Parts: sequence; C-alpha cells; structure tokens
Amino acid sequence: MILAVASETVVRRTEQWFVRQGAPTMIEGYGFRSHVLPRMLPALTFVAVGSLAWLVLQQSAGLSRWVLLGAIVAAMVSAWILLSLFVRRMPNFSPRMTVLVLVVYAAIPVITPLIQSAIDVKFTAPDGDQETESVWVALIWFVVVFGAAFVATMLATTYGLGALLKAAMRHVIADLGNSVHLIGRALPPMLFVTLFLFFTGELWQAMNQLRWPRVSLVVLLFAAITVLAAAARLRDEIGRVEQDLRPEILTGACKGTPLSEVEITEPLPPKRLNGRQSRNLLVMLAIRQLVQAAVIGLALFAFFVILGLIVVTPAIATLWIGEPPVMSWLGVPSAMLRNATLFAAFGSMYFSVISMSDADHRRQFFAPVIEKVERTLEVRAVYLNVRERAGA
Repeated sequence: MILAVASETVVRRTEQWFVRQGAPTMIEGYGFRSHVLPRMLPALTFVAVGSLAWLVLQQSAGLSRWVLLGAIVAAMVSAWILLSLFVRRMPNFSPRMTVLVLVVYAAIPVITPLIQSAIDVKFTAPDGDQETESVWVALIWFVVVFGAAFVATMLATTYGLGALLKAAMRHVIADLGNSVHLIGRALPPMLFVTLFLFFTGELWQAMNQLRWPRVSLVVLLFAAITVLAAAARLRDEIGRVEQDLRPEILTGACKGTPLSEVEITEPLPPKRLNGRQSRNLLVMLAIRQLVQAAVIGLALFAFFVILGLIVVTPAIATLWIGEPPVMSWLGVPSAMLRNATLFAAFGSMYFSVISMSDADHRRQFFAPVIEKVERTLEVRAVYLNVRERAGA
C-alpha cells in the first residue's frame, strides 16, 4: 500500500513536470475536460473580468473612471494568480462543472452588451456607432472576440505554448552568443546571393510599393517553411529515440525529475505516440527553432539596415526607384526597411534549415533541441511504466 501511494505521488508530480516542460500531452489520458479546461480557467476568467473594464470605460468619466478601471485590473490580476495556484494542483472537472464553466463563459459576451444597452439608451458600440441598433454589432463583436480567445487559449493550453515560450526565452541570451558565431560562418556565403539582390533597383521599386501587410505574409511564408522542415526532421528523430530505451539512458534522462529515484534494471518497450503527442513535440521543436531564427533575423536586419544607411543615399534610392522614396517615420526609406526585413527572413529560414541538415551546424545549434525531445520521450516511457505498476 505504501509503495502504491508513493508511486501515485510520483506519477502526479511527473505529470506536473510534463506541464512545466511544455509537453502536457505526454500525460496518459490527457483530455479536454480532465486536463485542458481546468488549466484554461485563469485565462478565461481574465478575459471575462476584462469585459467589465469595457463597461467602465463606456460609462465612467473623470478620475472615478480610472479608479474603477484600476480596481478591475487588480481584480483580474488577483483572479489570475488565485486560479493559477488552484490549477497547479491539476484538478479534474466533473461533467457538471465543465458544462457550468462553458455556459458561464458563453453567456458573458451576450450579457455584457445587453447590460450596456440597458444602462445607456444611446449605446456606444466598439466601432463608435451611437445608434441604438449598434447593440447587435457589439453583440457580434463580443461573441467573435470571446470565441477567438477561447480557441487561442485552448490551443495554447493543449500544447503548452506558455511553458515552451518561457523555456525558449531563457535561451535567448545563449542564442545571441551562438548567433555571433553562426553569422561569422554563415553570412559570407549567403552574401554571394543576397548582397547583389539588395542593390537591385527593381527590388527597391517593388519594396517601395509593397505594403507591410504583404511583407508580413512573406515573412510568415518563410516561417512556415521552417516549421515544415522541422516537422520532417522531427519524424526521423522520434523514430530513432523510441528505439533507444536502455536502462542507462533512461536513468540519465530521469535525473532532476520526480522519477529520479525509480530504479530501472531493464530496457522498456517503445511507446507509440498519438497524433496530439506528435504535434506537441512538433510545437516544442518549432518554437525553439523559430526563436533561434528570430535572433538570427534581428542580427541580419540590423546588418542590412546599417549597410543601407552607409551605401544607399536618398539620391541613389530615388535613382533606383524612379521617384522620391516613401519615407518611414524613422526618416529612412521604407523600401530599405522592407528589403532588410525580406533578407532577414530569408536568412533566418536558411539558418534553421542548415542547422538541421549540416552536421557541424546540427551539433552546435539543433542537437540541444533534439536532446530535450529525447529526454521528454525517455521520461514518458518510465512514467508509463511506473503508472502501470501503480495501477493508476
């Protein structure tokens, strides 16, 4: 009995460890009602209470307006903290509690504009319309915003995006150091392709007319290629990791986890991953790669901006474009900033692909990411074994 209780405690702590590592889907029996919705509660409450701030801004004036708004913000933060402490215990909602939470959340975007309409005859909708009929516009607006917030929170909670972003940000400083080394090696060959394109008049003409939303789409396209490349590599790595579950490997992986005291004397059988777990590992790898790529992109952006400030004078920019260039609020041609953004995005993608394929770059920049995935899978194998013995 003591061994069973101890094993159940270890299982519970290991599940919390998976959540902190950004791999909550590794928990056996992971589901919306049992794991996702309880952890969504702080964010959903934050959004719900935040709707009261909108009412305060619409109805109050003067100093009292900001006093009430400050009280609401304090209530939002307090609710977030208290519910976060509650969620850390990983509660399991009953079907009745699940329905109650969903119904209350769904009712708030409907009730809020109706309350505003009842208080103020001249209803002020989010779009600034003073017509009484604009209550329907506000109703639709609230439903869309609350629905989008729910979907975004559900996806972020399901795949542990918050924990993954925190872990990725902790490596930013180290990545900056690695980026200096990488740029010293990768920038010279890349300039054979990009340097001459940077001074192409046709490209400057296009960038002078191209607006930032379209430039953002190009950056997102490069990011999508990075994610696809990471997905292809991840499938190979997962297949290799699952076959290497020797006792010495598992013991080393469990150090520093709640499973560190578990004695492993024989290899464990490989455990198949379902689609959600594979996507979670893909998100883990993709976020890490995208953060690394963002560091490289910022460095390359700064390089091309400095190069443009030194070489491309306003007269040269006018000659290439055929007319005076559109100036940004920084006092430099917008075409130069867009060009720098384009080449920085391309360089980031180049870095990510090379770091996963080239042996030398892989060892320095991609191997640490794969090691985290390996450890997660190895800990999962031991966790499932302990959970089975505990009868959980």
